[in-house]
Amino acid sequence: MKISKFFSVAVFTVAALSLTSCNNKKFHVNGTISDAKDSVLYFENMSLNGPVVVDSVKLAEDGSFDFSGKATEAPEFYRLRIAGQIINVAIDSTETVKFKASYPTMTSQYEVEGSEENSKIKELALLQLGLQGQVNAIAQNPQLGVNEVQDSVIKVLTAYKENVKRNYIFKEPMKAYSYFALFQTFTLGNMQSLVFNPRSNKDDIKVFAAVATSWDTFYPGAERGKNLHNIAIEGMKDIRIVQAERNQQIDASKVSTSGIIDIALADNKGQVRRLSDLKGKVVLLDFHAFGTKQSTQRIMMMRSLYNKYHAAGFEIYQVAVDPDEHFWKTQTAALPWISVRANEDSQTLSLYNVQSIPTFFLITKDNVLYKRDVQIKDVDAEIKALL
Repeated sequence: MKISKFFSVAVFTVAALSLTSCNNKKFHVNGTISDAKDSVLYFENMSLNGPVVVDSVKLAEDGSFDFSGKATEAPEFYRLRIAGQIINVAIDSTETVKFKASYPTMTSQYEVEGSEENSKIKELALLQLGLQGQVNAIAQNPQLGVNEVQDSVIKVLTAYKENVKRNYIFKEPMKAYSYFALFQTFTLGNMQSLVFNPRSNKDDIKVFAAVATSWDTFYPGAERGKNLHNIAIEGMKDIRIVQAERNQQIDASKVSTSGIIDIALADNKGQVRRLSDLKGKVVLLDFHAFGTKQSTQRIMMMRSLYNKYHAAGFEIYQVAVDPDEHFWKTQTAALPWISVRANEDSQTLSLYNVQSIPTFFLITKDNVLYKRDVQIKDVDAEIKALL
């Protein structure tokens, strides 16, 4: 479970193939990538449906390359790629952009000539790498609990967004680099998220709308601009739904005074099991899918932990997300711990902001969220310390 499908076609390098100009004018992307002899360099257009290979070349000793394509009526996004190393490229009309880099550091260390847009994109890419470094440092800090990690990430993310809005997006919203900035992402643990997320933040909707309006003026009819409007509209719908739900009276029976968000789901025998009922035990809250390839290995690891520590007060509360209920019951019939299943209508995953499976949390005897998997280097040691 990665970033939602809504955004999977729009992650920061979105482009529209249908805007190819009717003339035969071309743009050029050339340069050199050293230390990459015999590597294949791909030139890919980032379409609404994902990367599309436009051209490729096997690099010689000098690392030189020269790609070209038809000029467009609106800016297009491309990328230069060797394996997992990427340089993002924005093309506006018939310009020639020159790049100089070295493999395998081309993503973070490259030179660009002939395009102010691509110089700005480089600045934004480096800022994004810096943001990810900050997030990683926070997540790996053993002194921080789950809530402290969340608060610290929100703080650095807010500062990053203010900088990008002020110095890039609102400064020139009609530019390709402003569009590029809208779809930057960061990763916390196994969860990849948008920096600007109009699905959950009304201020971010305004940022998308500002760029969409500007693109309407400068590139009327462009698919990219239409895409921005659709995202903003869907975001407004989502925000209204969330606000409406928050305005409803809260059912007192669902309120927990503990430091966790309570879960109450039926186990594989039909009995409702509440996470809050496990107060007094150290709990590993696991989100799992039995239909994945790594399931067997993960279950073996869970069995080992359970066998070691259950008698001392350790419990596993495992939430499965498998769509087939019969399959799930078959897979969990012999498991000794609590096995529940979140069906398609359950809000459990969203309440814990689970966007990637598998993932787990450790909960203390006082029913307080302690750490998530990305913060834990030695799960055995952590469990022993909590017991």
